[in-house]
Amino acid sequence: MTTTDARAGSASEAPGKAGGAGADTTRASRSTIFVKELSRRARWRLLRHFLALNSGDRLLRFGSVLSDELVSRYVENIDFSRDTVFGVYDRKLRLLGVGHLAFAPREAMPSVSASTTKERVAEFGVSVAASARGMGVGSRLFERAAIRCRNVDIDTLYMHCLSSNKVMMHIAKKAGMAIHRDYGEADAYLKLPPANPASVLQEAVQEQVATLDYTLKANLRAALKWLGSLPGIKRD
Repeated sequence: MTTTDARAGSASEAPGKAGGAGADTTRASRSTIFVKELSRRARWRLLRHFLALNSGDRLLRFGSVLSDELVSRYVENIDFSRDTVFGVYDRKLRLLGVGHLAFAPREAMPSVSASTTKERVAEFGVSVAASARGMGVGSRLFERAAIRCRNVDIDTLYMHCLSSNKVMMHIAKKAGMAIHRDYGEADAYLKLPPANPASVLQEAVQEQVATLDYTLKANLRAALKWLGSLPGIKRD
């Protein structure tokens, strides 16, 4: 996998300032963070999310400061039939956080290949919008990615990030990941237990709830748009 595949451990999730486009999201509790699996239909929203990242956030996310052109190419090259992409939406259906779970043959990642006997390993990358920092979005995305790995018979979840990324280092340590630091970068991997009925049910319920949340938000936006088009109705 290349830097523009998943290139994990790249979210900066320090507390952000209230206000702006995502002011309402900073007051949300962690229990209201719904992680939804994304399809190729969300590609343009993914592009919008990544292009909104400033140079510092792009460095943390991809390991280098990608230009808009390279960011666009990354989004265009996401293979939804191979990888899994998760997202957290706000009430206006903007992506507050994105987690990219990229799967690869064990041999493709020598640094973790010795730690597993499974055919595949997974690499996780995450980014969080500035308006949603400090809400636990990155942690929720990571938790959802770990459940998916268990349920598709993968026992090793890998992240690569800059050692200076304190937030991702905290997430990795909290998850019990083994961390290896070298020349300003860090490799971390987590050994996962096998799937069981509880993990399968947990993932199914989380996806159903997230889909319901998305549907309600989409219907509300459609209703407000319709009302705003009526004569004499002032649109906010």
